[in-house]
Amino acid sequence: MSRRLEGMRANPQSDWGIEDVSSVCKEFDIGCQPPRGGSSHYKISHPRMREILTIPSKRPIKAVYIRKLVKFIDEVRAV
Repeated sequence: MSRRLEGMRANPQSDWGIEDVSSVCKEFDIGCQPPRGGSSHYKISHPRMREILTIPSKRPIKAVYIRKLVKFIDEVRAV
């Protein structure tokens, strides 16, 4: 298990940035596409998942988005 993922799970209110999100996605082979065309949200996706998670690139990232990311990663690992 990733230390960063466990840190996010334990403390989603911490000062997490998009670099942290991108790194944890990379660890689990989850796509993390940067914003395009005037958008400010990264797109988190995986071929086995129907849902596409969007996370704003503003720092710090709100806890609700970190919780959604942790849940998304858990679901990818379960499938």
